[in-house]
Amino acid sequence: MSTDQPPLPEDPATLQHLLLEAQAEIARLQMLIAVLLRNRFGRRSERLSEDALQQGIEDAEQSLAEQAAKIEAAQPKPKRPENSPKRNRGSLPEHLPRVEVVVDIADKACTCCGAPLHAIAEDRAEMLDYVPAQLRVQVIRRPRYGCRTCEGVVVQAPAPERPIDGGMATEALLAHVLVNKYADHCVSRTHQQRWRCGAM
Repeated sequence: MSTDQPPLPEDPATLQHLLLEAQAEIARLQMLIAVLLRNRFGRRSERLSEDALQQGIEDAEQSLAEQAAKIEAAQPKPKRPENSPKRNRGSLPEHLPRVEVVVDIADKACTCCGAPLHAIAEDRAEMLDYVPAQLRVQVIRRPRYGCRTCEGVVVQAPAPERPIDGGMATEALLAHVLVNKYADHCVSRTHQQRWRCGAM
């Protein structure tokens, strides 16, 4: 019999897990040995029938399995790798064509001093738009203007209203979805009526 043992891992958590598994296996074997010794050498009144012995062994193994499950549940779970792929949450695909809509202010003169306003930043929001047989992204740009003379003045056009608050669908896309749902319903109802007539 070979006595060569595989090298032990150096990670303390892995070593602790191996130790707990070994302890559970030792406890299981000791319990089985005790049951077998009692059956073999016990008094006649204490000896078990084959069915009772088998039932005792199964109960012992079930109890040990429950203990092993509790020990395994207590072990720390491995952390997710930091370089896991990130999900696309809330942004629209880059491959879709983009059409920019600039929502600008009408008067680009400072309301305080009349000096011309210059763009200092802008807000960008994306909505999924529908053109017949084509999906595209409608980018809404709203430049912000500030006065160089009066530093506290910042002017920006209000954001256009959306058909659904916080939604990413334009009116065209919503109309397309509603019309198609209605049309699909009508078509499926017609097919059902034809099927009933044909079945009769």
